[in-house]
Parts: sequence; structure tokens; C-alpha cells
Amino acid sequence: MLTDLYQFTMCYAYWKNNHHNDIATFDLFFRKCPFKGEYCIFAGLSEVVKLLKNFKYSEEEINYLRTVMTDAEEGFFEYLASIDASSLQIYAVPDGTVVFPKENLIRVEGPVAVAQLLETTLLALTNFPSLIATNAYRHKRATGPDKVLVEFGLRRAQGPDGAMTASKYAYLGGFDMSSNMLACMLNQIPPSGTHAHSYISSYIGFEDLEFKQLKGKDVLELALKYRSELGFFTNDGELAAFISYAVAFPNGFLALVDTYDTLGSGVPNFLCVALAIYEIGYKPIGIRLDSGDLSYLSKQTRQMFTRVGSKYSVPFENLKIVASNELNEQVLRSLREQGHEVDVFGIGTNLVTCQGQPALGMVYKLVSIKNIPRIKLSNEKEKITIPGKKKIYRLYNTEGIAICDLLMGDSEPEPLENQRILVRHPFDERKRMYVIPSRVENLHKLIWNYGQACNLPSVKESRNYFEEKISSIRRDITRGLNPTPYKLSVSVELYDFMNELWNKELPIPEVK
Repeated sequence: MLTDLYQFTMCYAYWKNNHHNDIATFDLFFRKCPFKGEYCIFAGLSEVVKLLKNFKYSEEEINYLRTVMTDAEEGFFEYLASIDASSLQIYAVPDGTVVFPKENLIRVEGPVAVAQLLETTLLALTNFPSLIATNAYRHKRATGPDKVLVEFGLRRAQGPDGAMTASKYAYLGGFDMSSNMLACMLNQIPPSGTHAHSYISSYIGFEDLEFKQLKGKDVLELALKYRSELGFFTNDGELAAFISYAVAFPNGFLALVDTYDTLGSGVPNFLCVALAIYEIGYKPIGIRLDSGDLSYLSKQTRQMFTRVGSKYSVPFENLKIVASNELNEQVLRSLREQGHEVDVFGIGTNLVTCQGQPALGMVYKLVSIKNIPRIKLSNEKEKITIPGKKKIYRLYNTEGIAICDLLMGDSEPEPLENQRILVRHPFDERKRMYVIPSRVENLHKLIWNYGQACNLPSVKESRNYFEEKISSIRRDITRGLNPTPYKLSVSVELYDFMNELWNKELPIPEVK
């Protein structure tokens, strides 16, 4: 029932005209890459398979539809009660595949009425995951490969479903950890988190420290000793809070330092406690910055780490600096240009809400009915569909870099390695080229075979697959600014057929 009403009205019209069992093919694809880029990362197949496994109308749902579709005959509702997804065969590109406009990412084959009923739900289950995975990788590209990224978006996402989807597919797209514990538990994502400002402000002074010892040594006494030696004048409540947290988590001491004064109190207090627990035998982790000029503060903090580490001959120069606070792709690029000292970025709102573009815009179009290819024409070239049942092949050069993607009719023979192939632009007759691929990859995999689900990889496996595939795409195509368009091509046979069908379906005007 998670669909639009018009799916049911079309389904009834098919049934009423006895066309509901006509075998059709639908393609799911997008027309334009997100975030002003030239690529997208496909995701959401595990949700699609869950839908297919559970696609059955209950008595309660049928009864509700009777109240909505009052003109429909009773036989239609009996038909709805009888159907499931066992009449369908579905191909798709795997989660983590780098994909491009016009490619049929999912190909649904089966009775037209059943395939039609899936449209809205399939789009809902793949649009947002693909957008999130792409957004995550763009953030990863903006920070650079040596930085750790943590997804922090649970509290800011569009509801719990949006939050769970964002955490799962941000991990697929390159984020390393998440603060969302349910998503971490269900998807084996490494969890990450520290504490909030409320924890710091809940401590007023040293009298609030009920437990202050580690291995029989007084952490407060040691921290005050180091504070005196270093000449720091800091907030006592903040120091007490850091001590209590370090006593609770001596092997994971990472402190939020901007509650009062980042450089005047927060970082100095952290260093005093860090020196204390290091003397006792524990290794502090680092600090988190959540406000202010992150480039300047990270550089100053690194200098303080190095200076204090040198003074006491302890390895503090490599303590971690974590940064958060409304980060987005543009801010990350700017920080990188400024030569910041941040090691880990926690990104929430602008990642999970896809600030740069809130929707992807996938569509689901009929491309064949009763084995007759169909085409949708438009004055806008990007809205013209590529007709017929199709396969996608990725052609690689001798260095393992993708040259282009090739759409071919399902009945055409597979392209062969090391043999010259003429490929054409789908809509521009002037653009064509010969390709001699060193490797040919069929991107379509069978995921659903008449009621039987094929094994799908875990999120971790899809993440590994994505990392492998993204390395085969030229860097100028995936760069954040002014990327180069990727070549999507069609075979000569498909090009000729598409133009023949175009001329056949488009009425010729008559002028008198």
C-alpha cells in the first residue's frame, strides 16, 4: 500500500480491458546526475528485495481499497488479493555501482499490472539511498582519503526511516562510522560518539567528583599538578567533567572542548587530564571542536599538543582532532585549502538531508509491452526514453579504466574483448566512436527470479564493491567542480531501431 493511488487506477484499467497479464518491461533510471556532478552511486537493493518478498495485499488493505475505488468491480479486488511478486523477473546493477543518466538500473519484467504496482515503491526505495551514498562520497572526496568521517545525522534526519537509510548508505558511500546505534547494530557499522556540552556543564566544581582514581592514583591531583606547571587558568567545572569522563573511559578519552573557551580552557583542561592518565598508563584519544573557526582552532590545538608533548616527552603531537558543526561539502573543501589539522569529521544535518539537492528524481518507464518496444517522446531530449529490453555493459581500457557504458538490445550478442565496436551517442548522430575494450562487464545481475531472491551482499561488501568500482572511473568525472561528462553509448543496432521507432511514433505535421 506504500504507493500512489494512480497505480491502482491504472491496474484496474488494465484488468478491466483484460490487459493485466500482458508481459511488459519497465526500466528504472534517472535523467540527471545529482549535486551538479556527472555520476551517481546506486543503492537500495536490499530494501527492494524485502518489498518483493512481502508483496501481498491483506484483507484489511483490500477492504480499504473497496472504500476508495467504489466504481471498481468485485472481481478486481479478488484479483488483487491473488497476486504477489512470483510472476516477475528483475535485473539490477549491484548496490555501490557508479552509474549514469539513462541507464536502466533496475529492469522489471512480468505482467504489466503487477509491474506497474511496484513503480512508486521501487522509486521510494532507491532514490534516497542512491542520493545519500553519492552525497557521502562527495563529502569523502572533499576531505581527502586520509580523513575519517563519522555520520552524526540521526537527530536531524527526516524521521527515523530517513535516519536509518542515511546511516546505512552513508557508510556504503565512504563514511567510516556512525553515531546511530540501531543502524550500527543492524548493519555492522562501527559506532562512534563522545559526550555533549550538557555533560560538561553538569559539573560545577571538584566537589562533584565522587570517583577520581585510576589504578590507585588520584587523577585530579595529577591534573592540578600539570595545570600549575603549565600555567593554565581554566574552568574548574570543565576540568572536573573531563576527569570524570576519563575515569569512566580511560581507554577512550576524547573531550568536547568548546563549552566555555576552546583555547583558553577546553584544550588546556584536556591536556592536563591527558597528561595525568598517560602518566598512569593510558593513552588519551583527542578532542572535538564543535564551533568557531575550525581551521584556526585545529592548527592552534595541534601546536599546543606538540608543545606540551615536547615539554614532557610524550607523543601528543598525533592526538586526534575531531571537528563537527554544520559541515558540508563546500566547507570541507575550504578547510582542505586552508591546511587544517582535523583528523576526523563528524557530519550530520547537511549529509542526511542532502542540503545540496534533496531529491534525485529517478523515474520508472514502460519500454516494452507484449514484446513490442515502446518509446516516450518529448520536446526535451533528456525526457526521451530508450526503448526495448536492454542490457548495460561497461567497457574498460588496458589500464582498467572505464571507457564508456554501452546499452544494447537484449537479443544482441554480447560485446567481445579486444574486438572493435562502433558505439553511438543515443541522441546526437554526430557523436560516435570505435572502442576496443580490454575488458567487458555486464552490469546487470539477476536479483529476483519468479519468487526466488538471489543472494545480496551485506552493506560492508557493497561498500568494498563500491571502493573497487569508483577506482575505475576517471578522476575528472568524479571531481567536485566542473566534472567531465561520462560517455553513455548505444549500439548501432539499438540506435537505428530507436530512430526508426521515433519516426514511426511521432506524427508528421501537415501544413497547407
